[in-house]
Amino acid sequence: MWMMLRVIPIMWRAVRPSKVVDMPAVVNTFWLRKGYEGLTFFGQILAPTQELADRFNGSADRALKNHEMIHLRQAQSCGDSWLRFYLLYIWYWLKGLRMNRQMKHAAYLLNPFEMEAYARMYDLDYLKGPATEWRIYAKMKLKDRLKLYKKYE
Repeated sequence: MWMMLRVIPIMWRAVRPSKVVDMPAVVNTFWLRKGYEGLTFFGQILAPTQELADRFNGSADRALKNHEMIHLRQAQSCGDSWLRFYLLYIWYWLKGLRMNRQMKHAAYLLNPFEMEAYARMYDLDYLKGPATEWRIYAKMKLKDRLKLYKKYE
């Protein structure tokens, strides 16, 4: 229960996405489902273990950190608002739920924010510009996103 409450200070101290330069990783096992390595949460990265938090905070796995930093840029592109980013994220996730019958974790993997983050996580220069590619995916029908995902899987 106390792990759930540890996120309240993070939310309370949150600043606009444009004010965040780097996102430190902190351990929080409550909010992460098994199999997920990190979660961007109001300017911090929640990690399920200290080992993963150290990977985010170090330079060992830059692509992993880049994925989460892309979410920061996406929040900046959503009117510089964490709330708008999370509401859109949930909206796209809910819309994608019906595709879970066709592909495991489709609601997550076909979310436009995740599609951009996964497509660009190994491009370490991507963060030099705004992360707005998610808007292209958002305009696509879910079936077309599924085809695109399977093409590059």
